[in-house]
Amino acid sequence: MERWLGKYAELVYAVMRIVIGMLFACHGAQKLFGALGGQSQLSSPLMATAGVIEFFGGVLVCIGLFAGYAAFLASGTMAVAYFMAHASGGFWPIVNRGEMAVLYCFIFLYIAAKGSGRLSVDALMRK
Repeated sequence: MERWLGKYAELVYAVMRIVIGMLFACHGAQKLFGALGGQSQLSSPLMATAGVIEFFGGVLVCIGLFAGYAAFLASGTMAVAYFMAHASGGFWPIVNRGEMAVLYCFIFLYIAAKGSGRLSVDALMRK
């Protein structure tokens, strides 16, 4: 598969970064603004903090501006979310409904390691 898709690796990475960032920002918009079928959770300081990290971190990852730092913070946030909200429900994420937190945690960890990539605001600023 690398023979066919390898030449598009940077483009595929950029699309993944953009989609993941947008999805994460949507979670934050639910918590902060009650958007997209969610309810504003500003009355809880913990949820408000998570909403800020999700919304602004997702936007930064999406556009590729300081994406490595934003993704590292988002990865840690998802690890905390998993252990606070899901881990007590059993060992396996499929059982305790924590799959999304685990996926986000590890995808953001990868983005933190790789950075913004070529198709990003960071790349434009370097030129």
